[in-house]
Parts: sequence; C-alpha cells; structure tokens
Amino acid sequence: MNTRRFYRTVIVYFAIGIVVAGGVLWLFPELLGPRQMELPRVVEVYEAPAAPEVDGRPARESGPVSYADAVEAAAPAVVNIFTAKRVTRPEHPFYDDPLFRRFFGEREQERERTETNLGSGVIISSTGYVLTNNHVIDSADEIQVALNDGRSAEAHVVGTDPETDLAVLHIELTGLPVITLGRSEELRVGDVVLAIGNPFGVGQTVTQGIVSATGRSQLGLSTFENFIQTDAAINPGNSGGALINAHGELVGVNTAIFTRSGGSHGIGFAIPGRLARGVMENIIEHGRVIRGWAGVEVQNLTPQLAASFDLDSNRGVVVAGVMRGGPAQEAGLAPGDIILRIDDQDVANVQDLLHLVSAQQPGETLTASGLSGGERRNWSLTVKERPSARELR
Repeated sequence: MNTRRFYRTVIVYFAIGIVVAGGVLWLFPELLGPRQMELPRVVEVYEAPAAPEVDGRPARESGPVSYADAVEAAAPAVVNIFTAKRVTRPEHPFYDDPLFRRFFGEREQERERTETNLGSGVIISSTGYVLTNNHVIDSADEIQVALNDGRSAEAHVVGTDPETDLAVLHIELTGLPVITLGRSEELRVGDVVLAIGNPFGVGQTVTQGIVSATGRSQLGLSTFENFIQTDAAINPGNSGGALINAHGELVGVNTAIFTRSGGSHGIGFAIPGRLARGVMENIIEHGRVIRGWAGVEVQNLTPQLAASFDLDSNRGVVVAGVMRGGPAQEAGLAPGDIILRIDDQDVANVQDLLHLVSAQQPGETLTASGLSGGERRNWSLTVKERPSARELR
C-alpha cells in the first residue's frame, strides 16, 4: 500500500514538472537557444514598368542601350578641317654661322615648305558658319573643310578669339547639315556625353563617356576658362569637334586633353556650348568679341593676407597693379587694395572678377567694394572695351 502511494506521488510530481517546464519554455523560448529563421515562401520583387515606345521601339533603347540616334542627328554637322601653312626657313642649319657665310657668301639660302595640320569643326548655321578652335586654324594660309557626305570647300576666317580659343569659319556650300545647340548650363556630373571628331586623321570617330566635372578653370589653357571635363576619349585631331549629349545636342567644343604621352588619359576638356555661342554671335556680328575691361592686374587673396585684414575667409582678390589710363586707375584703385564684391556679386577669385567685368558692355559702370588701407571702400568703375590678347602682351 505504501509502495502504491509512493508511485502515485512520483507520477503526480513528474506531471507537474512537465507542465511547469512547458509553461516556462512557452514564456521564454530563447532558453532553447537560437532558432533557424524560416525563409518566406513568397518573395516580393520590384519590376520596372513597361517603357513607353518611341518610333515603335522601347524608349530605353534610345538611352543606355544605344546612342545611335544621337550620333545620327549630330554627326553630319561635324566636319574635318585641314590647314596648310607655308614656312620659309634657312636651307642649312649652319647658315647663321659667320664662318659658313664667309665661304658660301651672304646670299640668302632659304627654302619654303608647307606645314599641315588637322582638326575638327561644327556647322552651326545653314548659311555656312563653322565653329572650331583657334589653335586649329591659327596662322593657316589655306583652310579646307571636309563634310561627312564627301563634299569639301575652302573656308575663310570670319573671326577668332584666342582668349577662349575659338574661331568662326565660313564655307560656300548649300544644303548643309546643322547641329542643334543644347543647354550646357544644365549639364550635371555623371551625364552621358559623346565626343565626335577626326582623331589622328583616321576619319570621323565617336567616343563615349560622362561629364567628369564642370566649371574647370585655372588650367592655363586660355584666358577665359570654364571647361567641361569629360572622360570621353579626346585625341589630337578632335580639337574643335562636338561634345554632344544623349539627345544629339551640342553642349561643348572639344579643346584639349591632359596627357603625358600624347594620347587620351580620360581627362579631356571642352568649351561649354553657352560660352561658345556668345563668342560666335559676337564674331559674326562685330568681327570680334566685345568684352568689358577694368585695366587691373589682380591675384587671389591668400589665407595669410585675409588674416592680416581680419577677414573671415580668403575669398577676394588683391590688386597687384593698374594700367595707366585704364578704368581702374580712373576709379582710384591702387596696388594693395582688396576687391570683395562687384555690384551684388561676391568675388571669390581672379576668374570671378574676370568673368564679371568681361560680361559688361563698354561704358557700363560697376561698383567695386572692398578694402583700401584696411578701411571699407567702394569704387565706381566705368569699364572700357577689352584690348586684344596681342595688345595686352
């Protein structure tokens, strides 16, 4: 009897233990250790909507898949430019030597030879105006323009602007293809661009890349620098050619490359289409580019100078010199003065001042604000027409 009661007691306690353990594990499941996560049986994915069709094809095919439509629209207006220059040089390298002349006489012993060059250009008007780089046609005696359709014509120079390295030519042909001008000011870093030109004279070539940077300056390539930087391959012969966007619109004129070997390293520079258009219109209308001029030499404000004048930043320029009889001298500016603003625009560096003044028409009056002798001062500056690059040398 006692044995039966013992077993009954054990069974009761065992059952109670199971119930308690089950309750504890139900309330605290982490006591069993980490459990393997059960993978969901249904996966939600995000699918792009169907692309609208353009000319019977999905619109995406005109973007990342192919830029053939953009090239087809722009390429006919990109031309090859061949130049020739006659150069006269002494026939023998020893001709300048007095001893050599003693034996061979003082008569001139010279020979004439022809130097050739090649580049690219863009037709921007059905009336025959072609935009290219100044360095492509500089000092050329003959200029030949070859179209993609096989036609060619002799070109004459309408005008040049060495300070932006641009030139405008004119050809006498009809039925010319014309490129569409895009909005270069709307370009963003990462936008796709295509370079079209005649690299190494192999024929019209298209290379593709992106906008690597905008507003590049202080490169020492020209006076007025505001370059588009791109990694689209640009090589000798591409100069003056078109930089277009994915819609086939001109956004820049290919100008220079950064290289140590002579080939493309993925760092090329193009003059923005907006700047090129302004230069082109001035040349066609006036035969030259009319810009404002202050007659002042300036340099960037260094951190040391800014600290000595108790300025919060080194944004500004220091007057290093003034041209005699120029607008700056007439306004009372002197070496050592600091210019911080032009009208309501801050002047951060030399390029800022150059662009702000050159954008004015001769005869317009600007208010320059800054420091003179440590004191705040304003100068009334009436700009004149900027002399040519040759006259400023």
